[in-house]
Amino acid sequence: MEKGLVLKSTGSHYRVRLDDGRVVECVPRGKLRLNEIKTTNPITVGDWVSLELNSNGVGLITAIQERKNYIIRKATNLSREAHIIAANIDQALLVVTITQPETQLAFIDRYLVTAEAYRIPTVIVFNKIDLVDSTIQPVLDSYISIYEPIGYKCLKVSAKTGQNLDLLKQILQGRVSLLSGNSGVGKSTLINLIEPGLNLKTAEISNAHLKGRHTTTFSEIFELSFGGFIIDTPGIKSFGLVDIEKDELYHFFPEIFKLSDKCKYYNCTHIHEPGCAVIEAVDKGEIAPSRYLSYLSIYDDENEKYRPKLK
Repeated sequence: MEKGLVLKSTGSHYRVRLDDGRVVECVPRGKLRLNEIKTTNPITVGDWVSLELNSNGVGLITAIQERKNYIIRKATNLSREAHIIAANIDQALLVVTITQPETQLAFIDRYLVTAEAYRIPTVIVFNKIDLVDSTIQPVLDSYISIYEPIGYKCLKVSAKTGQNLDLLKQILQGRVSLLSGNSGVGKSTLINLIEPGLNLKTAEISNAHLKGRHTTTFSEIFELSFGGFIIDTPGIKSFGLVDIEKDELYHFFPEIFKLSDKCKYYNCTHIHEPGCAVIEAVDKGEIAPSRYLSYLSIYDDENEKYRPKLK
């Protein structure tokens, strides 16, 4: 019996690195039942698996090792299934851009809520700083002023000029890092600059709509020459939440959770109750309006009603 790390998943076939460094193509055992989660991909990048090698060198995955964490979102096919993006992550790096394309605050908040729910520390990486002029600078400043005070490290980088790429490498060194973001924010370009030998595909922004084009089709994990691993993921257009109950949602907004014990009622929803410390903080400008609107949006979203129970 061999043990290995899942480097790439294409849905039905997996590339796995064995303990001795060999990389083999694998398929799951036919009757393998990994868990009760209804997902599009029960085995994911970052999983440690047990496998058997047959005579032609193809691996048969027989079991998945217990995960320390994973990050999950609703599948994009509008079904009631979820999609596990990656497992066993030390940190997430959410790459955002203020322009070409513009990353929406609501998207950032949904991603952060999921990362909080699965206890994955997140760094917000603002790429394409070279495009920020005097008209865009206030927008960038406002984004950072929302997230830094509530505990999220924000790093400004430029793949074009190389600004702060040395700091980015320091953050990545020795850790398993998940890189996520909308299509076109420059994830693959950043990885190529940090680890030139990988030669990941990149694409230009569509001038017609200033939107990115998908260049990464499947999630894949790469070993970094300076220590650590980085997981490159396909660009995400939206982020549907999974397995977060309404009465627990405030736990995953750090600034709301911090004030929740000062509310008049222990079961305060932070929406309409008198004596709510959170509403008072919003009124005083101590909680960013965009964050509170994201909280209300997720709380009231009819599309969030389906929450598969996870183990």
